[in-house]
Amino acid sequence: MLLPRILTALVLLALLIPALLAPNPLPFAALGLLMMGAAAWEWGRMNSPHAASRWVLVAVTLALCLMGAGHLTATPGTYQFALGNATQTDIAQASGLAAQRPLWLAAALVWLLGAPLLLKRGVAGWPRMVSGFRLLLGAAVLSSAWLGMMQLRLVGINTLLSTLCLVWLADTGAYAAGRALGKRKLAPSISPGKSWEGVAGGFCAVLALAVFWLWMDGNGPINVDSDSLYTLLLGKFGMAGLAATLLLLTGMSVVGDLIESLMKRTTGVKDSSQLLPGHGGVLDRIDALLPTFVLAMALIAL
Repeated sequence: MLLPRILTALVLLALLIPALLAPNPLPFAALGLLMMGAAAWEWGRMNSPHAASRWVLVAVTLALCLMGAGHLTATPGTYQFALGNATQTDIAQASGLAAQRPLWLAAALVWLLGAPLLLKRGVAGWPRMVSGFRLLLGAAVLSSAWLGMMQLRLVGINTLLSTLCLVWLADTGAYAAGRALGKRKLAPSISPGKSWEGVAGGFCAVLALAVFWLWMDGNGPINVDSDSLYTLLLGKFGMAGLAATLLLLTGMSVVGDLIESLMKRTTGVKDSSQLLPGHGGVLDRIDALLPTFVLAMALIAL
């Protein structure tokens, strides 16, 4: 099992890194669409017994992505305006994001208000919702996450990469702290392995990452194309606000994971699919990213 897991990870990295670093965002957009299409098929698989509805969900999700893509802001800029050094291109992109603000805030509220309600209702509550609503929810969640991911990429590679690393390090820190210290279960009926100590460990790891990345933005040896998420949040909200928003993003990355675990518990499956040998399904790999992309964009667009 370990060998397929390693080989799959290497193949994914070989696809992701060149697409992410390419000057043209189209390869990354195409890879993201493929990923969201696969995730939509898995979402449909867990929420409808009809094969045709799964492919309809894929088509609707991809259509929403492409429809929203025309409203993304592609003007390059470093966002130094947040720290008081505005340029014309920065102001142009800031204006574009201001026009998007209501949509990002609405998508963020869906996560902030809807996800806790779903988790409170628990495993028994999910199948009580009609299948059509669950499928439409999947299309909205997946398409908004793709749009958030692409808008972060258009802001800059450094901005997107810092957001991705936040989720990855939060997950790694939570796993390590949970294994070593975990005693108080976070949601035992949904994901028995998660603990409050793990969440705290993930947040501490994210704080350490933010300190490192802030130093890299200002003094690091690498020339970056944009401010990181941490620099943007610091410029907008100050040091205390940065800590609060990082706590929010860390917590919501855990919520994204729990929502997918809720679906899997309801369906009685261990993985969302076997599309990624050794790793399970695409949703298993991106569940924590779904709310994080949206909330990161909502915070940037404020």
